[in-house]
Amino acid sequence: MGFLDKLMGKTQVHIYAPIEGECVPLSEVSDPTFGEEVLGKGVAIKPTDGKVVAPMDAEVSTVFPTGHAVALTGEDGVELLIHVGLDTVKLDGKYYTKHVETGDKVKKGDLLLEVDLESVQKEGYDTITPVIICNTEAFPTIKSDTGRNVTLQNVIITAIK
Repeated sequence: MGFLDKLMGKTQVHIYAPIEGECVPLSEVSDPTFGEEVLGKGVAIKPTDGKVVAPMDAEVSTVFPTGHAVALTGEDGVELLIHVGLDTVKLDGKYYTKHVETGDKVKKGDLLLEVDLESVQKEGYDTITPVIICNTEAFPTIKSDTGRNVTLQNVIITAIK
């Protein structure tokens, strides 16, 4: 964050990749709930590895019982949804392993979920992973970094309040 941002009271929140793969715009997600930004702004990752980690220091707001998605609330108030795959709720937890529970405090890089990507794809599901800021109204400026392969060390979204 720059000096002027601090002077003007702006807060920048950096969200790192929660999963490795190709970072693409949400418009590439075929599900309109994500692709048309109904839930908020963000990016999507076409994963190459099945480990999903905390992209920031946060509290786990919700872990879906099926393990296909997790919601986090960051220390700066960012409400983030990581949704591993499309329609994968229908797998009823098959191929997903949860490593956190609702209410857990996590640090950037902590393991949240694991998924067997190959098995999910063999079942006919798209594994693209939307990463959405659900309270976009609180962060009017969202900068995303798409069009490249990302590792867990790469910032994919900068949200400015």
